[in-house]
Amino acid sequence: MELRHLRYFVAVADERSFTHAANRLNIAQSPLSKQIRQLERELGVELFTRTTRSVALTYPGTVFYERANRLLTESDEAAEEARKADRGELGALSLGFTGSATYELLPTLVRAYGDRHPDVALRVQSDMVTPAQVEQLLDGRLDVGVLRPPVAVSGLAVEAIRNERVVALLASRHPATVKSEIDLADLRDDWFISYPDHPPSTMYSIMISACRTAGFTPKIRQTVTDSAALVALVAADMGVALVPASLRHLKVNDATFRPLGSPQLSTALALAYRDTAVSPLVRRFLETARTVVRSRDAVETPTAPEITDDDRPTIGV
Repeated sequence: MELRHLRYFVAVADERSFTHAANRLNIAQSPLSKQIRQLERELGVELFTRTTRSVALTYPGTVFYERANRLLTESDEAAEEARKADRGELGALSLGFTGSATYELLPTLVRAYGDRHPDVALRVQSDMVTPAQVEQLLDGRLDVGVLRPPVAVSGLAVEAIRNERVVALLASRHPATVKSEIDLADLRDDWFISYPDHPPSTMYSIMISACRTAGFTPKIRQTVTDSAALVALVAADMGVALVPASLRHLKVNDATFRPLGSPQLSTALALAYRDTAVSPLVRRFLETARTVVRSRDAVETPTAPEITDDDRPTIGV
């Protein structure tokens, strides 16, 4: 028994006429009658009672009609789901977001992607440092990471989508907040709260290089992987920090952001994914991410100080 036999049977049952069913199916009446007879022989039951003027379902035919309709509906749904999966419109996608992107880009990007692809289930892990994202990308727990390069790992494609300024984060009571912008050298006597130094993260390396350019080595009181914890520690006047400007979207009382007058710094944000086989789901997410970033007109390209070989991170935050 094939699906076409079910379609022929349902058409005859609906139309109560071989002639009308043949017209609906765009086939000749004789082959249609032959196919129905073949189906009845295969099932071993009579599906229709026939007279010269009418066709009616038998009781077994009525029972079979309900199941046949259900099977045809499910087969149509299965075919449509297969086509949607091929277009990247159905399935589940695991995403990782670095700290600052968690508070600024994640809401807009997830909402935009959800609006375009409502049948895709998103599994989001937020405030993930790059080493954790890289590990989970490589073992398949993440499909796409939104992280800070550089990432020199075989098997991953890394696509920069934004450059943003690095700014100073200070407690609101800090004396330097009276200025509209801050020279990094003015913070030489402060304690610093830092992103991880082992392995050295992008933000850690930018901080070390910039401070050395400003003529000092920063005194690091504490390192944290969680951006919210970093901002909270600064708000508690435990130290100052250098952070991506997008972290300002995490609003915490008693913490203040100030642009740097000297030196001017920037950091990149990138999409990372396995380069072996880009699935339709991943491809559609990448397209949405590019569109969202462009639409926000968020790309900034200030000049960052050179990172020396000693300071260059092996993997980003």
